Amino acid sequence: MNLDGLPPVEVMWEGKFVRALRRGKWEYASRARDIGAVVILAEHDGKVILVEQPRVAPDCRCIELPAGLVGDEDPNATVESTALKELEQETGFTAERIEALGQFYSSPGMLSEGFTLVRAHGVRKVGEGGGDENEDIKVHLVPRAEIANFLEQKRAEGLGMDAKLLLLLNF
Repeated sequence: MNLDGLPPVEVMWEGKFVRALRRGKWEYASRARDIGAVVILAEHDGKVILVEQPRVAPDCRCIELPAGLVGDEDPNATVESTALKELEQETGFTAERIEALGQFYSSPGMLSEGFTLVRAHGVRKVGEGGGDENEDIKVHLVPRAEIANFLEQKRAEGLGMDAKLLLLLNF
C-alpha cells in the first residue's frame, strides 16, 4: 500500500501516555508526545540480562529485554543516555558503550510505536537494579544456551513473553 494520497492523521483521543489515531479507514495507536523507546541487548559473563515485571495491558508479569522511553522525562535525552540510565535502573548494570543496531516497530499493523535496538558493550555490575519506586523488576541472568528452556519454564509459570525475545532464539 502506498501512503501517498491518504488523508491526514486525525487524533481520535489522547490520554497522558497513549493516543488513538485514524488515517483514512485505518485506526492505530501511538505513544502520546511521539515518545520513542530503546531496547537493550546486554550480556554479562556470558549471560543475557533479562527483566521480569508486571504489565497492565496483558495482565501478567512479563519477561523482556531491558528497555525505556526516550525523552519522557528529559526532552534532551538520547537513545544512548536513556539506554545507560534504564540498564542501570532496571538491572543494576552499566556499559562502557552503546551501539545502535537499528529502528524497529513493535506491532506495525496496530501501533506506530517503534524502538531503537541497541547492544551494550563492556557491561559491568554497579548496583542492585529492580527499577524505581514505581517498578517491581526482577533481574534474570540467563546463559545463551539456556534461553529457550528458561523462557519455556517462565511461560509454564504463567508469565508473558515480549516478542522481542525472539531475537535470542535460534530456530
